[in-house]
Amino acid sequence: MAPWEGAAGLPAALFLLHVPGCLALWGPSNVTGTEGGSLSVQCHYEEEFKALNKYWCRRPLFLLCDKTVETKESESEVKSGHVSIRDHPANLTFTVTVENLTKDDGGQYWCGVNMPLLSGQKGFQPDPVVEILVIVNPAPNGPRSTEEEPPTTNPYPRSLLSSVHFLLLVFLEVPLLLGMLSAVLWVNRPQRGS
Repeated sequence: MAPWEGAAGLPAALFLLHVPGCLALWGPSNVTGTEGGSLSVQCHYEEEFKALNKYWCRRPLFLLCDKTVETKESESEVKSGHVSIRDHPANLTFTVTVENLTKDDGGQYWCGVNMPLLSGQKGFQPDPVVEILVIVNPAPNGPRSTEEEPPTTNPYPRSLLSSVHFLLLVFLEVPLLLGMLSAVLWVNRPQRGS
C-alpha cells in the first residue's frame, strides 16, 4: 500500500473531530418581532462555560463583533439601553431580551461565551458563538394591540457554516493539513532512475 492511499480519509477524520465543538453553544437560527414590541432569544451552553461571561453582539464584518450587552461575574442580569441579558446557570442557558424594537434592531447577531485569553487552555480558543438573524416586521397599521404576539423562533441550531470553529477548520486547518500532506507525499514520491 502506497503511503498516500490511506491519507484520503484524513481530512474527513479531522473534520469529524471538530464537529462536537461546534455545538458548545446553540440557539435559534432566527427570531422575529414587530416594531414597538419585544423579543427574547434563549441560547444554550455546555457545563464547562457555566462560570464564564455571556454576551450578545451585532456581527459587523469578518469574525468581529460589537458587544451590545454582556453578563458580569457578580451579576446574572445586565441591561444596556433597550437590551438585557440574563444568565441561568442552573439550566445552562442565557436569555437576551430586546424591548421597543425598531427596524434598526434587525440584522445578524451572535450569542457568545467570552473565553478568557489566560484560561489555562492549550493554545488560542475562540469564543463559542451562534449566529442569529433578528427580523423586525413593521408595526401593523391602526391602533396597537395590547396583547403582543410571541416571537417566532426556529428551534434548530444554525448550520456549521455559521460556526467560528467550522470556519477556522475550513480556512486554516484543512489547507494547512493538505499542505503538510502534499509535502510528505512529495518527499516520499518514488524516485526515477537517471
